[in-house]
Amino acid sequence: MPPTARRRDEIAQALTLLAPRTPYYDAEQIREAAAASHLRALTAQNAVRLTLLAYIRHTYTDYDKLRDEGLDKDSALYWIQDQTSEKLKQWQALNLLPDSNYSDQ
Repeated sequence: MPPTARRRDEIAQALTLLAPRTPYYDAEQIREAAAASHLRALTAQNAVRLTLLAYIRHTYTDYDKLRDEGLDKDSALYWIQDQTSEKLKQWQALNLLPDSNYSDQ
């Protein structure tokens, strides 16, 4: 079942609230993924949060390369923390940063 217009609006608003400086192309990809049926049980904000982090991880970091090289999930996540944090800062998604990474705001 495709998402309702209301759900799409909630997702768009959540993305604007969570990461206001997300470039248009990236925002379109994130909104589309956040509207997937397997995320329907989540609030729009939680669906966007999970999708945003996954999108950055797979699009803008070395996560997939590290996993392909044999690193386990947790180790790969550790090694991409700085790349992920940098993208979140660029998109002004400061609420999604770990405390230790945005003390220089």
